[in-house]
Amino acid sequence: MVDPILLPRVTVVTPSLNQGHFLRQTIESVLTQDYPNLEYIIMDGGSTDDSAAIAAKYKGRLQFISEPDSGQTNAINKGFRLASGEILAWLNSDDIYLPGAILKAVTALRANPNAGFVYGEGYLIDAAGEITQRFPHTQPFDLWRLVHLSDYILQQTCFFRRSALNQIGPLTESLRYGMDWDVLIRLGARFPALHLPQYLACLREYPAAKTSSGGAQRARELHRLLIGHTRKVLPPGALVYGLDTYSHAAQRWVASHGHPWLTGQGVALRRWCEQYIGNLVMHKQGLYADGWAGNTLHLMLHTRGGLAVLSGAIPAWADQLAGQRLRIYVGGRLKGSYPVSGNFRIAILHSNPTVPLSVRVEASHHASFPSDPRRLAFLFGSFTWEREVSRSPTPSSETPQWDCSPPTASYPSSKKTNKPPARSDPSPKQSPSR
Repeated sequence: MVDPILLPRVTVVTPSLNQGHFLRQTIESVLTQDYPNLEYIIMDGGSTDDSAAIAAKYKGRLQFISEPDSGQTNAINKGFRLASGEILAWLNSDDIYLPGAILKAVTALRANPNAGFVYGEGYLIDAAGEITQRFPHTQPFDLWRLVHLSDYILQQTCFFRRSALNQIGPLTESLRYGMDWDVLIRLGARFPALHLPQYLACLREYPAAKTSSGGAQRARELHRLLIGHTRKVLPPGALVYGLDTYSHAAQRWVASHGHPWLTGQGVALRRWCEQYIGNLVMHKQGLYADGWAGNTLHLMLHTRGGLAVLSGAIPAWADQLAGQRLRIYVGGRLKGSYPVSGNFRIAILHSNPTVPLSVRVEASHHASFPSDPRRLAFLFGSFTWEREVSRSPTPSSETPQWDCSPPTASYPSSKKTNKPPARSDPSPKQSPSR
């Protein structure tokens, strides 16, 4: 066991307003952590329920501050300003940590001193606190996907290095629904991020939760957020969230009118949107879960400057990919065209250390395989800054290992959950109603 004196202080902030029916379980999940150097602050927005009485039972083990605020994001920022921890996190007053979560996160951050934050796996729970399924969207960190396509990170599993937050600034208080996505993008653009393949927290889903009831207002806010980060009028992520939101609304509207023909049209519209969203999420980046890259691939790295290295492979059996050339574009400008075969590495010079490295890779050839509609160009290995090695929580080899067997008809599905495609929204994350 590590000496508690040597462990960095962790501060957890819980924003809350009239959440007494869930608050006790949230508090218990924090205070029963096996982490000795813990500070816990509850920022209450002036609750009129039994929240204060519940917190009073833990007097001496947490700080309970009840005062008016301008919303959840303002409450989190105020809590972070009061915090004394080197590592910060916020846990909504209806969500819970799993046992050992804090120690696991701290251990990962200590092993990776350059990382700005760590996130892990999580579960969805219902109003009664019963696990319904794994949070289905978590994946290894991918900056391009986070900026352009979806928020696949479960905020409840995130732990932030205070020094990193100090550099990017506080949470954006004008955001009500997307403040977590925004801060993750800003941190991911400046610092390495760690994905910890262990279960750390649970997100509670229920109809009154803020995200569930956000509707069009949430979709419009996320659209504005993505415009700011991508400088595109219609980022693909805005289509994903917008179509999911508005198709649900349209289906509810036609169903309420009761005419069978209208109801059938509403169902057909919803199915079309589900299919479009699934294809967009699956194909837009050009990187697939089985390691294959499409004929156009989009990648990003956090700010640093210097040499970045793209590694990959052309399988020997893939005759259709013989003579493959990869054209590399940086910031929209062609950097070079490279012939590739076998295992390859391409070095890319990025001379501006103040902005993230954004790369588009276009292949001269693609292969198609039976029962697989994808256009595949090469096996993706990695895309990292030269000499930047992450101490992964799972065993890894310095030399990438590829499965060079041909793709089969069971290539990864675009559906990210075990629910029907109607839940293809890549981030159905909830926040307390405030």
